[in-house]
Amino acid sequence: MSLENAPKHIQLAVDLIELLETNNVSNQLAVEALELVLADFKNKLEEEG
Repeated sequence: MSLENAPKHIQLAVDLIELLETNNVSNQLAVEALELVLADFKNKLEEEG
């Protein structure tokens, strides 16, 4: 499957990985930041719900 035919969430995940790797973000820093981002978006979903 090519990326252009992949679901949008897969495309976004690949873009985020590429952004982090291109900017030489350490794995630990990326995980810590992504945990905060995930928590924020989960809170936003609950507020919408």
